[in-house]
Amino acid sequence: MIASGERDPHAAPHDRVELTPPDIEPYRQGNTSVPYVTTLDSGLAGPHAMINALMHGNEISGAIAVDHLLQRGIRPTRGRLTLAFANTTAFGMFSRERPYESRFIDEDLNRLWDDDVLSDHKRSVERLRARALRPIIDTVDHLLDLHSMQSGTRPILLCGPSPKGRDFARRLGGPAAIVADVGHADGVRLRDYADFNHAASPRNALLAECGAHWTSRTAVTAIEMAYRFLVAVDMIPPALAAPHMTERVAPDHWVEVTDRVVPQNPDASFVKTFHSLETIDTAGTLIARDGARDIRTPYDDCVLIMPARQLTPGQTAVRLGRKRRFEDHHAS
Repeated sequence: MIASGERDPHAAPHDRVELTPPDIEPYRQGNTSVPYVTTLDSGLAGPHAMINALMHGNEISGAIAVDHLLQRGIRPTRGRLTLAFANTTAFGMFSRERPYESRFIDEDLNRLWDDDVLSDHKRSVERLRARALRPIIDTVDHLLDLHSMQSGTRPILLCGPSPKGRDFARRLGGPAAIVADVGHADGVRLRDYADFNHAASPRNALLAECGAHWTSRTAVTAIEMAYRFLVAVDMIPPALAAPHMTERVAPDHWVEVTDRVVPQNPDASFVKTFHSLETIDTAGTLIARDGARDIRTPYDDCVLIMPARQLTPGQTAVRLGRKRRFEDHHAS
């Protein structure tokens, strides 16, 4: 049976799959010796950029975006561009009837990006895939990892804790909220791998949560994010991207994640439905109950980031953040 870190037994009545998974079989061979990975070389000096889709097999909007770029013959004007489909085995099991169950096969591919994990002797579908992708990723200067999320309509760019990440996210412009966090306690994401997470390194990575799983709008946003990324790294002319982009916006603030709510009891629940990026005005506002424990906001203007719809003991239920103005935090 396919494992899932995101299975929600109450999801089926509420999650209509509006998207059609793309046919990625034509990209199996690629040109890198790694299946489903294609590198486009401009022949000119420049960085190596990568757009990755399907880190989770059921997040198909990113696959639609990468398929879009490949079908339209997008080519970099400098450097190299790699387009990748990551967990293709899980994606091959995607079902409209049970869309949560193809997130991964054995373990979450987006919790394995640690040198010790990638070098150990354990075997799983996801570890083998991560090890195959690793030599390519080790040469990438700029990475965009396309995802979707359980709830929320506004896209989010997760940029890591250092100034270089949030400044890179700001360069993309567009509708996404910029959120700076340090990753997950239960494993390292690709966004946080190696030099991507070192403030002194010029290598940079963003994780784009493009919207709610399987809505048509999320795929449109994933395509827009891909074009914005390519413009930001100066690999395509803005005119080529313009038909796929909404109005450019220079965000004036970002959200710093300060806390995580991790329930301990099976009866834990939010006091109301939260969708993501709500701002709770007053410190001490009750947002959830975890057994006998009340969970309250720790400060005024607390932002709720990507709340889970079903709270699970030991897993992050929601992240809490403060808004920070760019003008008050200059890049170092």
